Amino acid sequence: MEIENMPETYVIVGASLAGAKAAETLREEGFEGRIVLIGDDPRRPYERPPLSKGLLLGTAELDSPFVHEQDWYADHDIELRVGERVEELSVTDKTLKTNQEIIAYDKLLLTTGARPRELPVAGGHYLRSYDDSAVLSSVLESSQHLTIIGSGWIGLEVAAAARERGVAVTVISPDDVPLQKPLGDRLGGIFGDLHRRHGVDFRFGAHVQDLRERQVVLTDGTVVATDNVLVAIGAVPNAELAERAGLAVGNGILVDAYHRTCDPDVYAAGDVAEVDHPRYGRLRVEHWANALNSGPAAARSMLGRGTPWETLPYFFTDQYDLGMEFAGQVEPGADIVVRGDLDALECIVFWTLKGRVIAGMNINVWDVVGDIQALITSGREVDPARLADPSVPLADLR
Repeated sequence: MEIENMPETYVIVGASLAGAKAAETLREEGFEGRIVLIGDDPRRPYERPPLSKGLLLGTAELDSPFVHEQDWYADHDIELRVGERVEELSVTDKTLKTNQEIIAYDKLLLTTGARPRELPVAGGHYLRSYDDSAVLSSVLESSQHLTIIGSGWIGLEVAAAARERGVAVTVISPDDVPLQKPLGDRLGGIFGDLHRRHGVDFRFGAHVQDLRERQVVLTDGTVVATDNVLVAIGAVPNAELAERAGLAVGNGILVDAYHRTCDPDVYAAGDVAEVDHPRYGRLRVEHWANALNSGPAAARSMLGRGTPWETLPYFFTDQYDLGMEFAGQVEPGADIVVRGDLDALECIVFWTLKGRVIAGMNINVWDVVGDIQALITSGREVDPARLADPSVPLADLR
């Protein structure tokens, strides 16, 4: 009697942007086996940038964040299972236990993302999911004053949206300037000035002791009266499932340049993955572009067609009339070179180390990201005077 070969089953845990794009890539690359895409979010996969931008401002359509139309998954024979939680993973048995059943896999991709870092005291709103954004939008509709704890990208984007909707904003941060860790004092100060011009009240060097009804209590005894609070103090990778299964975990699930974990049949991508990057070493990136591109990269590796992950970190932000893109990675000791008018917020800022460009940020200057990335990857020494001169084409410096 001839035994029928069962189709291979590839399971993706994390119905996120990275997970959805991985499933899409598996089909595009010709994989004909079973694909199961599982997520504990009740909604189908969506992109997160609109959650703190267009959806809060009311300028984006409510369905614009979704990666695919509802019918796309069935049309491509992808089992999309939302609102389902994976409770245990056995790499020995190659099975997953969800809150509904046990699923066997041949290969597994973890795109479980990250969750907001929480304050040690209860209270406040957090922004991570589509539903969080809807709640926060309602909060802005009914509030006169919003206090934001944290002066990172999410905090500042929400501050901009709130001010544009006429809500007073106070930002509380232990740092000296906004975005101090990713950008440093000088560039962080530029963003601080931008928000002050739009009426944002900053409380720097401040730490939260307690959240009470309509009050934020600081450790120095100061009480900030407010209608609502948003906590935006960073994110934590959702690596617990992998850790319980015995996979290597550091600041995320440890993977090599092909997005492979220490188990040959388990991969990880997106916010949860700490990749062994050829340029930067161990690196975990939480931004949109990483999810968009690393999911497909991992999918190709699952099919044996992967290439080493060499993609540069990239992200963007929109705040008031400022649009910005950033590429690369800032390192300690880097020098800053400005091309254009920083005070007017129309320039390119470069970070250089030993004469080589390691990162670049274009502010209200467009169609230059490719040139900035080429400068970084070329590794060539660049004359700072020519780098700062707008009359010298960036393509001539590569």
